[in-house]
Amino acid sequence: MKQSFGNFDCAAATDVGKVRLENEDAFLLAPERGVFAVADGMGGHEAGRLASAVVVEELGRLDEPASVAELLARCRERLARANARLIGVAAERGAVVMGATVAALLAWEGYYACVWSGDSRIYLVRRGAIAQLSRDHTEVAELVAEGVLTAQEAQSWPRRNVITRAVGVYAELDLEVTQGVLEKGDVFVICSDGLTTHVSDAEIGEAIRLAPPAEACARLVALTLERGASDNVTVLAIRYAPTGSTVVFAQDEAAKARWPKR
Repeated sequence: MKQSFGNFDCAAATDVGKVRLENEDAFLLAPERGVFAVADGMGGHEAGRLASAVVVEELGRLDEPASVAELLARCRERLARANARLIGVAAERGAVVMGATVAALLAWEGYYACVWSGDSRIYLVRRGAIAQLSRDHTEVAELVAEGVLTAQEAQSWPRRNVITRAVGVYAELDLEVTQGVLEKGDVFVICSDGLTTHVSDAEIGEAIRLAPPAEACARLVALTLERGASDNVTVLAIRYAPTGSTVVFAQDEAAKARWPKR
């Protein structure tokens, strides 16, 4: 899926993967309002699909803002509504867990804000270098941050998939935010953990450097599928391309040849 509007060229790709029966991921591309998001549902099958759909539905109701600060305030309100809705539905159904991670990029008038809860990620590829802007809200990430585990030990930690924050799980929604100034040529990548389980940060950065958003997203999903795709996988790529800017992609034929055919 590809969309272009004003200063943004963006695309998304999603797949159920090779193990799951249902795709519990959902995403939003709304460049005309500066809103881009991925939600990864929890609770199994119908509950997970509903949870991620509710999160994306609420974010989809955001109107065109006057500033990124206003957009951020409205985003918080919408996610709080999603949180309350999911808690209410779970109570009615007697569900033990019904929630979704969320990772959202808000971009307007030269500024951006990233909002997230859970382990879906937001990356920024700027001048060829990739950096993870979000911080995983997982038990294992906290243990690594505290020095209890090394990064290598974390890869095989039995509870590495335990999430500590999400929409719909707790009465008070706990969001994390980071903000900055946009630069021409910036590319943001938003993805569910189905991508990062199989694909490294360096490979994500390479895909972005080699191709425009739609092709990069397709390549990343194809690589995930080639490596087993143990979960649903969703990836968005959002390029900030103000009017008149020129995009030059890396001419690395050897690197391109390493990627699976889409």
